[in-house]
Amino acid sequence: MSVFYSAVSGVLEILIMIALGFILARNNWFDAKMTSLIARLVTQIALPAYMAATIIEKFTAQELLKTLPDLLFPVMSMLTLFIISIPIAKIFKIKLHHRGLFQSMFANSNTVFVGLPVNMALFHQQSLPFVLVYYMANTTFFWTLGVYLIQKDGTGSGHFDWRTTLKKVFSPPLMGFIVGVIFVLSGISDIFKDPNGLGFLLSDLEYIGGLTIPLSMIFIGISINSVNLVNVHFDRSHWLILLGRFVIAPALMAALVIPLPMPLLMKQVFIMQSAMPVMTNAPVVARLYNADSEYASIMVTETTLMSLLVIPILMVLVQHI
Repeated sequence: MSVFYSAVSGVLEILIMIALGFILARNNWFDAKMTSLIARLVTQIALPAYMAATIIEKFTAQELLKTLPDLLFPVMSMLTLFIISIPIAKIFKIKLHHRGLFQSMFANSNTVFVGLPVNMALFHQQSLPFVLVYYMANTTFFWTLGVYLIQKDGTGSGHFDWRTTLKKVFSPPLMGFIVGVIFVLSGISDIFKDPNGLGFLLSDLEYIGGLTIPLSMIFIGISINSVNLVNVHFDRSHWLILLGRFVIAPALMAALVIPLPMPLLMKQVFIMQSAMPVMTNAPVVARLYNADSEYASIMVTETTLMSLLVIPILMVLVQHI
């Protein structure tokens, strides 16, 4: 019972911040420009600082070198989910102009705006390297194959712009992670930990990085408010994405990692990350390529709301693996 209470408490911490964003947005605190600013502040400033500071302060070179090869498991999971989504889309006759979005949303999860705060609340800072490993795989997958699929919905064909793709993959959060890793592996991080050295810069990174989780949750609340809930409904496509995100994805990840001799916390984080809602980038990319951005927005909202019910249950389950 204590495990369930801990899980519910962690989710309530997040839910209160989401509710704050929703209430403020409902009372017209934010316009479109302000919402965009919050998203940019999180992804381009706060999250890179958070990743760099945490890696530099909390991890050794040995720990990082041991963790990075485990990228294989989220990559395998997402590729398998994508392959599974192809026959599902055909068998259940998903609309042709929705199939790319359907497959992308089926395979990718929201590892930053929801996944990071959830794992920090449930597992605390020791989970961060595993969160970041999953984030690296998820980001790469979305900005390559995921974007290609969404393009096909909007234009009838897709292509890779490698320059744009590399820019998206090597985003500020990932660069913050990479900088932190380089500093730790090279020993430069010791200068940042020295009070007589550059310790003040590490403190700055920690203060700025502290914005990440509350602003992420407020952004989710704003996003939920921006969707007309009258349009939220559950048809065949919606139920299948919910099934993929919250049942098939964690079950698949569990099947991949549970039999292996890896740290228990890594298994738990990977399973939780695989069961996060649809990526908030999906509606933005859909709008960019003239795909159905409203469909993507509705799925972001539905899966985010549903995750508030799924996460406590899943948390109890992963405690018993």
